[in-house]
Amino acid sequence: MGKESKSRGCLGWFLAIAILALVVGAVVYTIKKKMDHSNDDKPAPVPGPPGAIDKKYADALKIAMQFFDVQKSGKLVDNKISWRGDSALKDGSEAQLDLSKGMYDAGDHMKFGFPLAFTATVLSWAILEYGDQMEAVNQLEPAQESLKWITDYLINAHPSENVLFIQVGDPVADHKCWERPEVMKEKRPLTQVNTSVPGTDVAAETAAAMASASLVFKTADSTYSRTLLKHAKQLFNFADKYRGSYSENIPEVATYYNSTGYGDELLWAASWLYHATGDQSYLQYVTGENGKEFADWGSPTWFSWDNKLAGTQVLLSRLSFFGTKVASGNSGLENYRKSAEDVMCSLLPKSPSATSSRTDGGIIWVSEWNALQHPVASAFLAVLYSDYMLTSQTPKLTCGGNSFKPSALRKFAKSQADYVLGSNPLKMSFLVGYGDKYPQYVHHRGASIPTDATTGCTDGFKWLDSTEPNPNVAIGGLVGGPFLNETYIDSRNNSMQAEPTTYNSAVIVGLLSSLVTTSSAVKSFT
Repeated sequence: MGKESKSRGCLGWFLAIAILALVVGAVVYTIKKKMDHSNDDKPAPVPGPPGAIDKKYADALKIAMQFFDVQKSGKLVDNKISWRGDSALKDGSEAQLDLSKGMYDAGDHMKFGFPLAFTATVLSWAILEYGDQMEAVNQLEPAQESLKWITDYLINAHPSENVLFIQVGDPVADHKCWERPEVMKEKRPLTQVNTSVPGTDVAAETAAAMASASLVFKTADSTYSRTLLKHAKQLFNFADKYRGSYSENIPEVATYYNSTGYGDELLWAASWLYHATGDQSYLQYVTGENGKEFADWGSPTWFSWDNKLAGTQVLLSRLSFFGTKVASGNSGLENYRKSAEDVMCSLLPKSPSATSSRTDGGIIWVSEWNALQHPVASAFLAVLYSDYMLTSQTPKLTCGGNSFKPSALRKFAKSQADYVLGSNPLKMSFLVGYGDKYPQYVHHRGASIPTDATTGCTDGFKWLDSTEPNPNVAIGGLVGGPFLNETYIDSRNNSMQAEPTTYNSAVIVGLLSSLVTTSSAVKSFT
């Protein structure tokens, strides 16, 4: 009996202690939840000047920036790519214009004005937002030089108010040749839009490029900046007055860069012109009837060379984040910011409205052609929005009742960048020249042909079909990327996956610049 009683007593004490522990744990958990909830409403500290450098992203940025040099056309100045030389020196001569500058679109020798202008706009945006971070790793000057190489071309491509040359070269003829740009002898016909053959989308995108670039050069070269702004205003007026899709009016361009509409470019261009000029008429343009017609508020879209709505929404959200007077009570601007929030909520993996367009490895995946354009562009917008939140002391983003801190957006952006740089099931980098393992058979004419080879238009195809890796490295090129099942076929004939594009470089440079270090966002571009 004594032993049994003692055993029961011990059991009772054990139960009492266990119950007490549960009660204490519940109290602690409740207090912690309240504190966490309280912290959700507390803004994160505003970053100061550029801080510690993240070597991984700094190294990747220095590599990515070089692809602009790989793609340059014209008489090269201070050429940094050993296997490149002068090319296309007579481009534009049939119209008595100098269109020798600019950049080739991808692995071919075409100059497509629509994606090239987008390249300039995004590169300008990256410089305006993250120029201090670029400068911290000595990449600001290369970025500005590459931008000017494009805008010099765009200025010359706009010889009068209502004429814009939007293409150099014949893509059908160009794609029948496989040769180095330095030796090409084929005719390089010009394509233009004008009042009889309007191209609102390409003219407005070029206006956006000129307006954003005018801000980049405003302090360093005010005369050049004013020239860019003059062209931007003229091109916007032309685009708006003579409305029509360039790919509908010039059907042959639709095979390569078909525009699905021009309303987004009009809003994008007007938004940049407002930032460049402060002219209220441009703000009224985007928030008034044109906004209602074209903005598609509340329907998240993918940011790309074809669709600028998400970019416009994030760009205009600056005005409400940073407390400008024009934002107060402006329902149109609120619609843009709310739409930008919808885009952000679709990107965050744990959001109730998260997109299902992802691979198992976590990369956003929308299209099998040039698959990496969308995740990298999305990540660039996400980190911009995160930095706006931090600098404006906005503590959280609400997605369907769930709250997310700015750090969640930055974490998403890093996940996309890391995937590109090698944190993926293939353990390979899709940025050519970065890491130990990257594509060796890049679909790129200049990179695939030895510099001492003598080739004409067609006999160079033996280099396309060669089983040897490229003799020249298309350094910094961001290739198309993986299929949905996360496979990649490293073959020169696989242009769907293995071809880098110049506009890919703009978005990856923007993303990497944002991740090199942290600093507070620029509250005004002027």
